[in-house]
Amino acid sequence: MVTERSEGERQCRLIPPDFLRDLVDQNPFPEPRNASSDGLLGYGGDLEPGRLLAAYAQGIFPWYESPPTLWYSPDPRAVLFPDALRINRSLAKTLRRNQYALTMDSDFRGVIEACAQTPRPGQAGTWINEEMIEAYCALHELGFAHSVEARWQGALVGGIYGLSLGAAFFGESMFSRRSDASKVALVTLVERMRAWGFHVLDCQAHTPNTEALGAVLYPREGFLELLAVALEAPTRCGVWEPVPVPPSGETRPRV
Repeated sequence: MVTERSEGERQCRLIPPDFLRDLVDQNPFPEPRNASSDGLLGYGGDLEPGRLLAAYAQGIFPWYESPPTLWYSPDPRAVLFPDALRINRSLAKTLRRNQYALTMDSDFRGVIEACAQTPRPGQAGTWINEEMIEAYCALHELGFAHSVEARWQGALVGGIYGLSLGAAFFGESMFSRRSDASKVALVTLVERMRAWGFHVLDCQAHTPNTEALGAVLYPREGFLELLAVALEAPTRCGVWEPVPVPPSGETRPRV
């Protein structure tokens, strides 16, 4: 069930590509193709909004548990092309049940904090520290970072967050407290991307969940080329609204 805001609450504007080009010029990073074998490119600096946006525009993202800030550009990169979204029988059944209330950008902080608190297999802690939370919340307030919320009986039980530049979305993390809640949130995000003609969802690192949904490993060089094309599109900045998720197997129209 998709919950929409009133017309007066919807605020979304188009930011021209030159905005990102200027940010990149003002916030130079090392050449991402020179990253180490594990993707580490550099360290230091802050998470000020302009620097963060410039990093993502160059295929770079921060990933660290404690200072200093570490910047990565992995090779290969896990990406999901919207038209390649894979919905298995179990997830299709969940979608047909329509049991979750779905919103976008209604509780960004709640989603990122839930992602930070969710245990990860093989990880003792989380890279989503307080500095990261505040930095991405600042990007959300500026209209560049977005979240999808899945609620059950009023409680937040799943979600995903990330940021959007041009026709690319950079997924940061997702969480689930009920069966398939995070996957339904991701499907909702992909449907929004499809409706706007987005090119790619950057999943950064490979996980079994994203692979099951259709994500593939892509060479860094190829990803940077994809990103360059995606950034020729304007950035949709502001409050996003979900579009209804059709039953699995139906044609998903673009609007």
